Amino acid sequence: APDPTAGAGRVLIRVHATSVNRPDAVQRQGNYPPPPGESPILGLEAAGTVEAVGPGATGFTPGERVFALLGGGGYAELAAAHAAHVMRIPPNLSFEQAACICDTYLTAYMNVFLYARLADGETVLLHGGGGGVTTAAMQLVKALRPRARIVVTASPGKVERVKAQGADLVIDYKAEDFADAVLRYTDKRGVNVILDHLGAAYLAQNVRALATGGRLALIGVMGGRKAELDLGRVLQQRLSILGSTLRPRPVEEKAAIIRQFEAEALPHFASGRLAPLIHHVYDLAQAAEAHRAMEASEHFGKLVLRVA
Repeated sequence: APDPTAGAGRVLIRVHATSVNRPDAVQRQGNYPPPPGESPILGLEAAGTVEAVGPGATGFTPGERVFALLGGGGYAELAAAHAAHVMRIPPNLSFEQAACICDTYLTAYMNVFLYARLADGETVLLHGGGGGVTTAAMQLVKALRPRARIVVTASPGKVERVKAQGADLVIDYKAEDFADAVLRYTDKRGVNVILDHLGAAYLAQNVRALATGGRLALIGVMGGRKAELDLGRVLQQRLSILGSTLRPRPVEEKAAIIRQFEAEALPHFASGRLAPLIHHVYDLAQAAEAHRAMEASEHFGKLVLRVA
């Protein structure tokens, strides 16, 4: 592919590392095209050094260590990012660690805190223990809402590792109905917030597991797009169902989310309180192997591609 350039308002990054995210696999299968004007190359984030700065892109100089949220193009030696989507890497983080932050931590932060408004002392249910967004959400909750309780669903082989990450309750979703387990744990009150990527397959149980005034943040439909919903229960319990994706949002909206994340969460990376959990680092030439691991759900934490 031709080298990207530092166009107006953009920063050109010499990529040292990127990471594999579930949307990369969906795009590879032909089901998640990049937004207009973005690179068709896979990769939603990158970490590296500033190669060049385009007209109107202020605040960065060549050679600085940065990481960025991308509309596409991370699986490459060079990537162009909107300047407002670029952040400086804290000195204590490697390129591989920084490459894990943008997509998963921003997704977790946006949904759990900005949309579902998790308050300190509330209880949150996170599905998919061991996945990148879930491990990121666990860390963010512990750092930003230290009195909140964390409930996580996980497959049998990942239960103990999720417990070791600090979850208050881990539910083996293959051994029991997670809604039943949640109601037992909360004395039938339910949880205040749920972060879910399964969609239809979990909708009925999610609604049953929510407390009065509960918020369901939906970030994926891996378990199907359509399901029946008991609207009477939604009305009676004053429930909210919130759906969002990060990639298609306008540049300005993503920039505003990034600025809030940079102010509230990034200092915890610099202090060492937050640290991305890396399962394995592959060379870029091994991207297919990394995708196979992602689709088999073999990973616990993030899968990283080392570019240079």
